[in-house]
Amino acid sequence: MQTPCGQPEPARAAPVTHYENFPVASWLCPPHLREPIAAIYGFARTADDLADEGDCTPEQRLRDLADYRTELQRIARGETPNPRWPQVFAPLQAQMREHDLPVQLLDDLLDAFMQDIVYTRDGRTYADLAELLDYCRRSANPVGRLLLHLYGVSDPRSLQQSDAICSALQLINFWQDLSVDLPRGRHYLSDADCTQFNVRRDTLSELRRSAQTDALIMHNARQARELMMSGAPLARSLRGRAGWELRLVVQGGLRILDKVQALQGASLVRRPRIGPTDAPVMLWRALWM
Repeated sequence: MQTPCGQPEPARAAPVTHYENFPVASWLCPPHLREPIAAIYGFARTADDLADEGDCTPEQRLRDLADYRTELQRIARGETPNPRWPQVFAPLQAQMREHDLPVQLLDDLLDAFMQDIVYTRDGRTYADLAELLDYCRRSANPVGRLLLHLYGVSDPRSLQQSDAICSALQLINFWQDLSVDLPRGRHYLSDADCTQFNVRRDTLSELRRSAQTDALIMHNARQARELMMSGAPLARSLRGRAGWELRLVVQGGLRILDKVQALQGASLVRRPRIGPTDAPVMLWRALWM
């Protein structure tokens, strides 16, 4: 089914799935948390579709996301969901009431989606790592914090480690998807790093590999690994299923990063992928974390 501007029907919340590289529910998820996690997934997945799928103009996408944000604010006030996205906001409202979900974290996700549209439309780039991590603070970190909220974890150290893991996952996704994102006008390699390694934007946009682009990509991969390792202790401190799921998430991200780094910069022209043969490696590493 298509919406008026050619976008697919908003995704329905599902009990077993993933949003980007982040866990939202799996066989490791405690049964009593599957509904709230599925509701969060449905919200994020549909917003992602509004921002990225179909043939809408950037202006229409921004209007749709503004309407979506308004609907989030409406249900947060306890008002009845509008009929446009009932499969998203009816279950989300129920879970917001039951679990007191922080609305600001959900709103931050929308802010990041809108920023992506504006940056791509206007050809904007990120000045440095700090700007890129500020984007990750809104595009990725809210997912981890929402999950910790559901698990009843709120101490500052755990939140900081969760942010590190989620930001690292977002960065890993960027460095995995260079060959897909750059032709679409999405530039996540920062201006500062491009200057440091003497790489021109047109070289990246045309996917022209060189010793300079190789060094640039490997530098960013190392930063992502360092960030992931700084947050990884959280997977050992969380008890039960949550800890085991996070171990697998961390190892999944690191496995993708292994492949990015093994290509020695060739991920500029070829997207590395996780396959069935990687599962035993990830499981073994998760076991020994």
